[in-house]
Amino acid sequence: MASLLRRFPQGRVLVDTASKLAYECDGFPLHRRLPLAIVVPRSTEDVRDIVKLCNEHGVAFVARGAGTGLSGGATPGDRPTVVLALAGMRELVRFDPDDRVAVVQPGLVNLDLSVAIQDSGLCFAPDPSSQKACTLGGNVAENSGGPHCFKYGMTTDHVVGVTLVTADGTVRHLREGDGADLLGLVPGHEGTFGILTELELRLVPAPQKIRTWLAAYSDMSAACRAVSRIVGSGVVPAALEILDELTIRAVEASVYAAGYPQDAGAVLLIELDGSHLAVDTDTAVIESILAEEPPLTLEATEDAEQRTRLWKGRKGAFGAMGRLAPDLYVLDGVVPRSKLERVLQEICEIGRTHEVTLSNVFHAGDGNLHPNLSFDGRDPIQRARALEAGREILALCVREGGSISGEHGVGSEKLEHMEFMFASHDIEIFRAVKACFDPKGLCNPHKAIPTGASCKEGASAKAPGVLGAH
Repeated sequence: MASLLRRFPQGRVLVDTASKLAYECDGFPLHRRLPLAIVVPRSTEDVRDIVKLCNEHGVAFVARGAGTGLSGGATPGDRPTVVLALAGMRELVRFDPDDRVAVVQPGLVNLDLSVAIQDSGLCFAPDPSSQKACTLGGNVAENSGGPHCFKYGMTTDHVVGVTLVTADGTVRHLREGDGADLLGLVPGHEGTFGILTELELRLVPAPQKIRTWLAAYSDMSAACRAVSRIVGSGVVPAALEILDELTIRAVEASVYAAGYPQDAGAVLLIELDGSHLAVDTDTAVIESILAEEPPLTLEATEDAEQRTRLWKGRKGAFGAMGRLAPDLYVLDGVVPRSKLERVLQEICEIGRTHEVTLSNVFHAGDGNLHPNLSFDGRDPIQRARALEAGREILALCVREGGSISGEHGVGSEKLEHMEFMFASHDIEIFRAVKACFDPKGLCNPHKAIPTGASCKEGASAKAPGVLGAH
């Protein structure tokens, strides 16, 4: 601690209790732990120096952006941990419209990038629901998606290069096409390989035309059938999102009210974007499909203000859940689209069995479910019920041919659920890869990859460093 205080000016090393409480958890409220200290870097050199000091003294460290993550990835671990608060590293370092790339620091907010470059006709496509708050470094670390990932892909599809400070304080520059695809290991690494300090991101042209529908159905099954027909038609919408009855009511009672029909059992948001010709052509297909099983109500618009209103409820859905209970456990399982209807019914039954308030809002296009478990974390019985319901839901997703996470990451939340998908020898390989970057196990320990201690599987893997420093 003394070394950090000597290296950084007053106000950039925080050790008071009030500051520590602000960093005790991210958006996953079931795991909380106070950090040893919070350090506020401003540059790659600052991060390097912090990491070197932690490495010298054997102190664990974790990066944190906006704290919007939903799997405990930025929460201090079960040992004294220094938090690197990266939200202050928010510069747009370079913008090249000809090459369609932007170089940014990791603390730049997702939406702020697109706003900064909007006059160029380009944008950054990944748009998590927390787009107004989440940071781009966090997006890369978690390999975030968002409503429009159905068409545009995950964050990994938009990363050209990164600057990564590994656990020994070495600064490494990884880029597409530079030998072995080491860059491919970074999106989704959840801060376990090092600290991202710069990101080179691929940009896409802003669409010429956007058309959005809000279709209200009597029940979830009808909405799911519409999704199956749309995907089966060959049309690739920019987004296909479903909100259930409880979510609709919570949204409409909140500051995120969007005018959703409150008598609906589910609403389906459909969005097309692209050239004028492409949107007009696909519109005819969408409207024909919707006419096969007409919704209770149907609203369609190309007006930017009205589209923003329709999306307001979806983007604010998680925040609106505060109307139901003080705490929220957001799950992230994935299932094949063909099984959506049945799996959702089973998920609701799990909620009833455990007496947990359960709602659903999710990316229907790719089967990425977000069951929301609302509870009061001050009640240990409610906490236990929420955790057990979550475990059963993720096990169900895997049994049905899906996975435990689509975009929120494993973090600390899903560590014990990795056994649903991976055998012990698979986990050993994961540990060996991590050890190449972090042989001492100091970089966000006990996250994403089960350790021998947490899984009773023996000692952690050891491997020599294999990356050449730049």
